[in-house]
Amino acid sequence: MNAIGDSVKIASKSGPPFVRAERFYALLGALHKPARELMREYTRSRIAVVAAFILFLIVAAALCATWIAPQNPYDLGALDIMDARLPPGAKGESGTVFLLGTDQQGRDVLSAVLYGLRISIGVGVGSTLIALFFGGMLGLLAGSMGGRVDTFIMRVADVQLSFPPILLALILLAFLKPGVGNVMLALVAVQWAYYARTTRGAAMVESGKQYMEAAACLRIPRYRAIFGHLLPNCLSPVIVIAALQVASAITLEATLSFLGLGVPVTQPSLGSLIANGQQYMLSGEYWISVYPGVALVVTIVAMNLVADQLKDVLNPRLKTQ
Repeated sequence: MNAIGDSVKIASKSGPPFVRAERFYALLGALHKPARELMREYTRSRIAVVAAFILFLIVAAALCATWIAPQNPYDLGALDIMDARLPPGAKGESGTVFLLGTDQQGRDVLSAVLYGLRISIGVGVGSTLIALFFGGMLGLLAGSMGGRVDTFIMRVADVQLSFPPILLALILLAFLKPGVGNVMLALVAVQWAYYARTTRGAAMVESGKQYMEAAACLRIPRYRAIFGHLLPNCLSPVIVIAALQVASAITLEATLSFLGLGVPVTQPSLGSLIANGQQYMLSGEYWISVYPGVALVVTIVAMNLVADQLKDVLNPRLKTQ
């Protein structure tokens, strides 16, 4: 990137205007070429393309739930108890057709699933980004500094990784009240060590390469060498881990909500929606739990397929045979 930037400066200061423009557009083409190559590599797998399309539809539906959902499941005044536990395709007292049926409170299951997807995906993606930032910074610090700093951070990460994720999350939420913020805090505490170890390993490998030695010989400030040169070259494996961890975070959040320790009942996620219909499964009213479960499974499978293809694209050495 520094070489490209220097070339842009040289091109802008030398030659006629049409020559400078030609060089500038050539440099823009060089910048877009890696993106085109990544897209071409990704689209070689039809399964990954279909998974990405399905994931796009799910995320779009979750973001637009306010406008496309037939009902607002949070508005208790709009619910009619006479519409409780209606089967899929049944008409309510007001003549409304419930495509996926209703739950025990008269809520439209389709609307509840759309709103639940928004909460589950929001919590999963938000906690992953926060854990990526803090864990990545700690791993970068450990890999670049070494010594006692590296030892201390890695020993703390080892202690955290010695606990099963669900157990650590349960311990933290036992002392905290149920809520979106507390669930995200628990998920960050569970995930940060993965990013710290991954970033630290990549930083240790990259620190011994010639461009870092050249930066030291040129007396480039340490922080500039780390954040301007070392960090960009450590992002590929971290992005792969983050893509995989989003699905894990959504699964863990759904598990906590199913156990009653996740988001509050006034903001149901997919896990709490599944738990709401558990007691009606044996009576034949399967739709209350099955449809939220199907939405959760499809979302997680699509995310894992996309992440697996990203792993092959960003790390060709790990490409599956």
